[in-house]
Amino acid sequence: PISPLPLPPPLDPSSHPPRHPADMFLWKRAARGLPRLLALPRPRPRPQIFAAAAAAAAAAAVAAAAVGETVGRTARARPEWPIVKREEVAKHKTAEDRIWVTYKDGVYDITDFVEQHPGGASRIMLAAGGAVDPFWALYQQHMVDNVLEILSQYRIGTLSKDEMVELKDLHDPYASDPNRLPALTVYKEKPFNASTPIELIPDNFITPAPLWYKRHHHPVPVVDPKEFRLEVKAEEGISLKSVKLSLEDLKNNFPKHTITTTLQCAGNRRSELNALGEKTQGLNWNTGAISTAQWAGVKLRDVLKAAGLNMDNPDANHIWFMGLDPPYDASIPIKKAIDPFGDVLLAYEMNGEPLPRDHGYPIRAVVPGHVAARQVKWVNQVVASKEESHSGWQRGVQYKGFSANIKSFKGVDPSRVASVQELPVQSAICDPSSNSVVSKDEGEVKVRGWAWSGGGRGVVRVG
Repeated sequence: PISPLPLPPPLDPSSHPPRHPADMFLWKRAARGLPRLLALPRPRPRPQIFAAAAAAAAAAAVAAAAVGETVGRTARARPEWPIVKREEVAKHKTAEDRIWVTYKDGVYDITDFVEQHPGGASRIMLAAGGAVDPFWALYQQHMVDNVLEILSQYRIGTLSKDEMVELKDLHDPYASDPNRLPALTVYKEKPFNASTPIELIPDNFITPAPLWYKRHHHPVPVVDPKEFRLEVKAEEGISLKSVKLSLEDLKNNFPKHTITTTLQCAGNRRSELNALGEKTQGLNWNTGAISTAQWAGVKLRDVLKAAGLNMDNPDANHIWFMGLDPPYDASIPIKKAIDPFGDVLLAYEMNGEPLPRDHGYPIRAVVPGHVAARQVKWVNQVVASKEESHSGWQRGVQYKGFSANIKSFKGVDPSRVASVQELPVQSAICDPSSNSVVSKDEGEVKVRGWAWSGGGRGVVRVG
């Protein structure tokens, strides 16, 4: 997330008497001096409501089907949980009836969490009244301790053993992912997320492609370049004709432009916030989720102009980039998209070579100065729209710009907060490494690092 989400203070047992089994569990934890993990809405204190949290949390645990110890810790049934049949779970698919899901042998009521899900309410609702297991076998990035703990806060139901979902025979959707350099600092294997080794960043202004950081939400698509088509289209009421372009059309029918720009993950340096006590959600990135490349491709402006969009008075407000790894998509304002000096590319080359699969082959968006989340990989659709993308990666709370005083998303209406596009100036020291020791007798210590500023604003100095 862009803003830190710290832990609330420990519960005062005297002011929070237990109300039902789920509350008792939390109350006992608080009495031992352990803080609650997140300021999430509490389940309704009614025995018939089966408390469960975050389908995101379920996500984590589900994906952990092969990780015995972690999964066992979350899925362990308690004697007080009532036994529930799947046919009963299937009756709860709406907020009016309460929204129930299952994970392994557990039953959860996610009603109060749905709107807060970082990936968007619509994605959790795909599992409403059923099992999240098949969905979250794909989203293994949620398999972290704090997510599993959130899940446990909401559980008060148990499925009978003969109704549990088995994941042993599910096909591994990540089996066709490309090989990666072992030197990368890996934060998640599936989907693959890794940063450039920090000490190597200052060695080259242009980061070699194998050393580039990787930020994936899904398996890497396998694309046949001969069959690939980029569709350019518009929503109803926008003056733009729909066209489909092959990779060769883009290379042969439009001028080739080359730019050098840096991409940075919005979560970069999250570990530093955590170290300061600002507990956040998401992968614990160090300072290495930033890399620079020379990109080549066609200007988005040229493609939109060829499709008939009026460059002087466009009737679209946003341009969406949709990729081959749905449901991921994102958008940028039309002003940036058609700016003749904005250098927004539909790139097909990286550092003089065809795009590697990990970085969007055959086509990716490159939006200089903007957060990497807007620079969609594997782009196969460009859509002119009156509105920004509806994706959770665009409108979700984790991709909004909050001020530092916001410590909880409870009660926050994300639609009233601007989606992150540019990022502020920042810098990091790469060498000497964090927590290393230098001798005062050396007299002089060589310090190396990086400095970056979004929106095309140059770095004036580093203090």
